[in-house]
Amino acid sequence: MVRSSAQNVDEYLAEAPEARREALAALRALCREELTGFREVMAYGMPSYEREGKGEIAFADQKQYISFYLMRTDVRDAFTDRLAAHDMGKGCLRFRDPRTIDLTLVRDLLRATAATPGTPC
Repeated sequence: MVRSSAQNVDEYLAEAPEARREALAALRALCREELTGFREVMAYGMPSYEREGKGEIAFADQKQYISFYLMRTDVRDAFTDRLAAHDMGKGCLRFRDPRTIDLTLVRDLLRATAATPGTPC
């Protein structure tokens, strides 16, 4: 899918490949549960979660993996040890198999993001 033209997250999930839809819906559910005070929007063709107009979290269905974007370097730095075992780009976790998404880690990252305001990179 890489960059979707969906107008909202429901449309985004509906157009995602069936094999990944459940994992994407689980990421959305965690974001909605943990990111109190954030606004769910579509930004750059993917679901994004903003606080005070600034995106701090996003996820996307890419060609070969699901990406979870963590746009706060302070949170990434605080989780360096736990992130080391994962396929990590500059600002995103990559999950090649939707069944292996570490939802506990994602929940902890979301909680740390929600706990304090920060500056997205």
